Amino acid sequence: MSEPGVPVLSVKDLEVEFDTFGGVVRAVRGVSYDVHAGETLAVVGESGCGKSVTVQALMGLIPMPPGRVVGGSAKLLGQELIGLDQAQLNAVRGADMGMIFQDPMTSLNPTMRVGDQIAETLVVHRGITRDAALKEAVRLLERTRIPEAAQRAKQFPFEFSGGMLQRVMISMSLACTPKLLIADEPTTALDVTIQDQVLELMREIQREDHMAIVLITHDLGVVARMADRVAVMYAGEVVEYGSVDDIFYRAAHPYTQGLKQAMPDMHQHGKDRLEAIPGSPPDLFAPPPGCAYHPRCPHAMQICKHRDPGQYRVGDAHYASCWRLHEEAPAIAAEDSHAG
Repeated sequence: MSEPGVPVLSVKDLEVEFDTFGGVVRAVRGVSYDVHAGETLAVVGESGCGKSVTVQALMGLIPMPPGRVVGGSAKLLGQELIGLDQAQLNAVRGADMGMIFQDPMTSLNPTMRVGDQIAETLVVHRGITRDAALKEAVRLLERTRIPEAAQRAKQFPFEFSGGMLQRVMISMSLACTPKLLIADEPTTALDVTIQDQVLELMREIQREDHMAIVLITHDLGVVARMADRVAVMYAGEVVEYGSVDDIFYRAAHPYTQGLKQAMPDMHQHGKDRLEAIPGSPPDLFAPPPGCAYHPRCPHAMQICKHRDPGQYRVGDAHYASCWRLHEEAPAIAAEDSHAG
C-alpha cells in the first residue's frame, strides 16, 4: 500500500532515444507526471508523440538497442525502475504493475488456452500450484464478466471476440492485484457498446482495488469519462498538465485548444466542418528549437521560435508550456510586432 500523498508512479524528466539508419530519434524529451492510488491519469496526444514509449521505457519493454533511456527517473512505490535488469523488472511487472496492451490478439499467445496464460502469471508471481492458479484464473474471468468462465478458460484466443479478448487481458493484468495498471489504448477497434462496457469494468475494479491507472489514449471522449487528471503530450514533451476540468474547460496551451476544436460537438448545430490543426508534427530527428508547436501555432511569437517556453502555473496543479502565459507576455508580443 502506498503512503498517503506519495504517488504510486512518479516519472521525472524522462528522456528516451532510438538509434536508426536516419539518425537519432528523440522520442521522449523530459516527460514528468505523477499518479496516485485510486486515480486515473490520462496521457493524450497525436500518434507518435511519445505516449506509449514513455510507459514502455519505465516497464523495460523497449528494445535496447536501438532504444535507450538517456536521462530521468521513474519510481514505482518509491523503487527506481530505470536501470533495473530483466530479472528485477520481471519481479515487478505483473506483480506491482500490470499492463493492458492495445491489441489483445497479438499480445496473447495463440497456442495457449487463455486460462493457462492467466495461471502462468499466478504461478510465477504468487508461487501457487498450477491447479490453484487455474481455479483463480476462472475467478478472474468471472470478475471481468465473461460468461461460462470455466469453459471459456479452456479455449484459445481465436475463439474470443475482440471485446472478450480485452476482458481476458484485464483479467491477466489484475491477477496479482497490481498497485498500478497501465492501459494502452484499451478500447481501440472496439464498437461503442463494448467500449463502454470495458471502461465501466475498469472503473469498477479501480474502485474495489484502489489502484492507480495510467490511461493512454487519443480519444478525448474516453478521457472525459475516465480521467481525474490529464497530461497532454506533443513532440515527446508534456505541454499541459491538469485536472480533467482544467483541460476541458480551462485549456491553456494552443495545442490542447486545437485538440478540443477538432472534436465533433453535438451542441453546435450548423457546424459543418471540424477545425483541424494545420501542418504536421515536427521531425524528432531534429526537433525545432524553442517551442516544438510554434510552426503550427496561430499565436506564435518570435521568441517561440528560438527559446523553450518552460512551464507556467495556470491554476491549482494546472501547468502549461506556452510563452503567452509568461507574466511579460504582452511586452514580448509588442516587441515581436515592432521587430516584424
